[in-house]
Amino acid sequence: MDEKNQSAILYGVDDLRLEEVDIPEPGDDEVLIRMKAIGICGSDVHYWKHGRIGDFIVNEPMVLGHESAGQIVKIGANVTDLEVGDKVALEPGVPCYYCDQCLSGRYNLCKDVKFLATPPIHGSMQTYVTHSANFCFKLPDNMTYDQGAMMEPLSVGLYAIKRGGVTLGDTVFISGAGPIGLMCLIAAKAAGASIIIISDLVAERLDVAEQLGATHIFQIGKDDQVKSVDVAVKKGILPEPTISIECSGAGVAVTSCINCTKSGGKIVIVGMGPPEIKIPLVSAACREVDIIGVFRYANTYAQARALLASGQIDVSPIITHHFDIENMIEAFNVSANGTDGDNISIKVVVTL
Repeated sequence: MDEKNQSAILYGVDDLRLEEVDIPEPGDDEVLIRMKAIGICGSDVHYWKHGRIGDFIVNEPMVLGHESAGQIVKIGANVTDLEVGDKVALEPGVPCYYCDQCLSGRYNLCKDVKFLATPPIHGSMQTYVTHSANFCFKLPDNMTYDQGAMMEPLSVGLYAIKRGGVTLGDTVFISGAGPIGLMCLIAAKAAGASIIIISDLVAERLDVAEQLGATHIFQIGKDDQVKSVDVAVKKGILPEPTISIECSGAGVAVTSCINCTKSGGKIVIVGMGPPEIKIPLVSAACREVDIIGVFRYANTYAQARALLASGQIDVSPIITHHFDIENMIEAFNVSANGTDGDNISIKVVVTL
């Protein structure tokens, strides 16, 4: 076991430090994991640049990171289904198990959930992490640590598709081709959507979307006459979606989703934008367009593992950069800027 536990600790806005901390001991129902791969999420960048996300405020030093995979090096006294040496992916949210939401299976809505890298809970971007064994998913030999870490953002996509009820033959529109939008695309394709439209401001992201199976790509603002997807749908340039999934967090994008979705269809809100936005709600109501919220995910990790292990889906095109933890500041800058100066960045992975 390494003697050092290097940790990416956020002290405040633009104050991220690599420091050594003590190696923790696992509780009776926990395992100690030697981390191998941690993806940088938009929330990590947001905490770094703003010190808060809504009501979640970094008031004291906090380790970042929650998209993670590693190898078990020690197990607690009550752990029987995992062993030292197992490769695992960490589902980052550990609920209370006992509230109404937990008992009904919607544990992502548990008021007492402890979610990695959500204040005041420390995250997983450190050499050693303890975590509930119930929320560690053993990876088969043919899965990599990168794939294990990507089970977290993939779970967001799978859950969004589940909430929207995407099924065989559906026409789906995805607003935003960032990591989560692309994961929704992958999930929609796996669910059987026959037509998948995706939009973004950045052409290079749309190139990746096309590689992943998008049937129609739309660069917002490229055409002065057709600046948005809803206008393109009205003009017959794009097919009318039955389900729209909003992943950008922009208020105008939510409006576009409402305007372009077929009457009787659904809109799934995944992107986190301002607390309040102005939308054409009466239009949605009169056309019976359902607006569905998504908060993280529940009961998706086993599905994500099965899809990745079988080779049915491929998330490797989304991972554009790797950095050692010693170069984490550069990693965060590349993630925040969306480019390394020469090439776009989509998902940046920190390795240990």
